[in-house]
Amino acid sequence: MNILVTGGAGYIGSHAVKRLLTDGHTVAVVDNLRRGHLSAIDALTTIADGRLAFYEADVGDRSAIERILRENHIVAVMHFAALAYVGESVTEPLLYHHNNTAAALNLLEACDAVGVQRFVFSSTCATYGEPAPEHIPIAETTPQNPINPYGWSKLHVERILSDYLEAKALAGKPFAYAAPRYFNVAGSDPDTLIGEHHNPETHLIPLVLHAAIGKRKDITIFGTDYPTPDGTCIRDYVHVVDLIDAHVAILHSLDPNKPGGDRRIYNLGIGRGYSVREIIEAAQRVTGRKISVLEGERRAGDPPTLFANPAKINAEIGWSASCTDIDEVIKSAWRWLEAHPNGYA
Repeated sequence: MNILVTGGAGYIGSHAVKRLLTDGHTVAVVDNLRRGHLSAIDALTTIADGRLAFYEADVGDRSAIERILRENHIVAVMHFAALAYVGESVTEPLLYHHNNTAAALNLLEACDAVGVQRFVFSSTCATYGEPAPEHIPIAETTPQNPINPYGWSKLHVERILSDYLEAKALAGKPFAYAAPRYFNVAGSDPDTLIGEHHNPETHLIPLVLHAAIGKRKDITIFGTDYPTPDGTCIRDYVHVVDLIDAHVAILHSLDPNKPGGDRRIYNLGIGRGYSVREIIEAAQRVTGRKISVLEGERRAGDPPTLFANPAKINAEIGWSASCTDIDEVIKSAWRWLEAHPNGYA
């Protein structure tokens, strides 16, 4: 299958590219390298056997995307390209709506012009906002009420895809899409070919490991008085390899010729949460190093507990996370950091 991966030089996208290449697919990657890394593409090229084409382009450039789709005879799209810093979305909302929502619309218009029938969109649990306690664990039927522009930018794309599917169905034309909603993605490629490298880094596990390896002095816990067993926030951490395994399973399950079209909405998580303190303790076990911890005030908009109910995807296509031990997740991230202490140099 010829597949376009947007954001394929980024953390999650690069892991998708590796899996697709390993499975024998031919992959075209589009990334503007604003947050992605050309070094990740260079690493992936070593295993591609000529089946990887890279384009430094913006997803919002419709004419460029349409040309790339045609040149590579693309039949399916995995759309990961997006800005994903919640705080930045609050201070620069227009940037997020332009980059995440408007660009996705241009991408979909290019796909429509070419006739792409399968589309997998990287959505987020941020579309749920702050669910009430009775909605934990979070099912796909939980009301969506984002509390920041990042969550809204993703929810807008979900609506665009839904409306587009309805129009295709009315016209009797084939189309299928999926919008997997991620929880906290963590870990790295077990072969350490690629890994997690953000600048700035905002994710808890790499930040804790940076403190363990000496790249930062300490780690701050924001809030220790939450109504949780140890007073710190609880989150669902899904290994990036499991996440991509779900994407592949979803892609192959999509049926564009299904009467009325095919729409798949799934939560991707492990179905349980780990607290901030549990993450720090696990990192100390894995690394064998003492991590200096500071305690700070709560951050606005941090709910006490968020974790997925992944029963729907398991029931419909048989996927469930294989790595649910947080020590194993952290071990894979630690191996990457030890092999690449400066990330993608």
